Amino acid sequence: MKPAAFTYHRPHSLPEALALLAAHGDAAKVIAGGQSLGPMLNMRLAQPAHLIDLNDLGELAAIRDAGSTIAVGALARQHAVACSELVRADCPLLGEATATIGHYAIRQRGTVGGSLAHADPAAQLPLIAVTLGAEIDIAGPRGRRTLRAADFFVSVMTTALEADEVVVEARFPKQGAREGGAFELFSHRHGDFALAAVAATVTVDASGRTRATRLGVGGVDAVPLALHDAAKGFDGRIPDAAWCLSVAAAAQAHIAPEDTTRVPALFRKEVCMVLMRRALARAAVRAGGQ
Repeated sequence: MKPAAFTYHRPHSLPEALALLAAHGDAAKVIAGGQSLGPMLNMRLAQPAHLIDLNDLGELAAIRDAGSTIAVGALARQHAVACSELVRADCPLLGEATATIGHYAIRQRGTVGGSLAHADPAAQLPLIAVTLGAEIDIAGPRGRRTLRAADFFVSVMTTALEADEVVVEARFPKQGAREGGAFELFSHRHGDFALAAVAATVTVDASGRTRATRLGVGGVDAVPLALHDAAKGFDGRIPDAAWCLSVAAAAQAHIAPEDTTRVPALFRKEVCMVLMRRALARAAVRAGGQ
């Protein structure tokens, strides 16, 4: 299939891109990597009258140290994030998850901002953003604003972005001392959309006991879920197999996926249970626990 006719724009600066969005509003769509929007255009699930290509906005492609966070520009390619030495050193969970997105060719073109704005509830980057408590910078004709990831994602493929706004940057907290993270997903085939995905971080004290745990689950609700509160009651324990099972069971109680024609809810819940145990165990080991 071919997309419906549209007028193509290629702005050379962010102000120019925002002016185009302000002029065309809901009739316009922004494209960067095109790994999600491209197929939607071809299948005519999206039929914008104006397509605004951001690929000349090189200033939005940086990956930089921003003090306590790693700032990733909206146009940073997913492959660049997965291979970034800065990300691997200071936010390895982000790099690990990004390396599992689709296939190599997709990661070469797909962008961080595009994935966040697309807001697939099973996608890796929205899940990592919610789990780590990332902040997302947005630009529009009224200026810039910052939203927490939990506030940015509203529903399935729906965000708090206005029609005349674009994602500029996402800031992911750096990994702390004695903290480890891990990412797990389950899909029918390599590169397919995940039926469920889990991100976890575990922080231990000098004695090897847990001090803080973060747990996020994707693919089970309209948005990625942060289930940190489910793990709070298990702080101060040795992160052994029994601890992983207890935390995963407590978190599973907060998961209520819907039945679909292809995947029963019970199956998805059980998959999540296995993924949570695995992610917690690997995160604990990386943190210096058992």
